[in-house]
Amino acid sequence: MKTKLIWLFTSSLAAVVLLNGCATGGKGTVGRQVGESVVFIGEQPAALAYGLKAGQPLQVRSTYLPGVGGMEYVEGQDYAVDYADGTLHRLPGSRLPDFRTNMLFGLPEFDHSKFPGFGNGGYFAFVDYATAHKAAWPIQPSQAKFLQATREKLKAGKSLKLVAFGDSITAGGDATKPELIFWKRWADDLQSRYSHARVTAVNGATGGDSTVQGLQRLQAKVLDEKPDLVLVGFGMNDHNINSVPVPQFEQNLKQIIARIRSETGAEVVLFSAFPPNPKWKYGSHRMTEYAAATRRVAEETACAYADVFNNWETLAARKKPEDLLGNNINHPNDFGHWIYFRVLQQIGL
Repeated sequence: MKTKLIWLFTSSLAAVVLLNGCATGGKGTVGRQVGESVVFIGEQPAALAYGLKAGQPLQVRSTYLPGVGGMEYVEGQDYAVDYADGTLHRLPGSRLPDFRTNMLFGLPEFDHSKFPGFGNGGYFAFVDYATAHKAAWPIQPSQAKFLQATREKLKAGKSLKLVAFGDSITAGGDATKPELIFWKRWADDLQSRYSHARVTAVNGATGGDSTVQGLQRLQAKVLDEKPDLVLVGFGMNDHNINSVPVPQFEQNLKQIIARIRSETGAEVVLFSAFPPNPKWKYGSHRMTEYAAATRRVAEETACAYADVFNNWETLAARKKPEDLLGNNINHPNDFGHWIYFRVLQQIGL
């Protein structure tokens, strides 16, 4: 993916309805989950995030978005359902891909660099189902008080330029279409809700960057764009073994925020990252600390904070890491990008 892509968002109602339809009924509501991703390991049960409502049909397909081709899997032929446990499992002779054939399956502390072509893209199944339990997420306090200028521009029908700044996750790593990148979905959603405004979004993220490289690229990637709103998301590469210590990570984020504010006047939304695959050799397994540091920086600098980390952990509590990782390491798949998007939807715009 190019490191800098620009989209002008239009209020295409059909596209917005399709993308925003991939949602539960919301916190506290029994509803329908669309496009939840799972991988199947042999005939082991694969858990869904919420209980299955007995007697309600479910759909299992090979594509995240419904109605775009791909394969539809058949209950009783490809999979069986256990409504009491909220699980599915592959049947013998199933057309569902078997994750045991993935080159990284079963490897402890794997080094991805030794496995060209690694990834989970061909192993996902996506499930639509009626949920039996209330959704426990997203838990995201409103950040409206930190985004007053942004809200006023949207309500007044003015132009709003958003820059998404961060690492490969923000750049769109392992999203199958540009319109499924989390911040692109969010900008589309804002454009739909504020149809008289003109929302422009710029991809200012670079794969592999930590906050160290972020500071080096800040001028060209963010400041020169003269944004009104900046999404800042680092931590995945900072947390790696022998990378950026937490105190330096905090200071780097503070410098990024200070320069954005002083040189552009833009408002800032900080968002945390999720834990990568615990079997990955280069992870420090300390993402909890980097997420907490991101929250502290937001509080100390009085900027908006989107709590991706804790919401990801809540939704993923019943799921395998491989269910949500497009590259099996540290990139969300399309459903994972939707998790980010749902958190951003709750911040108060």
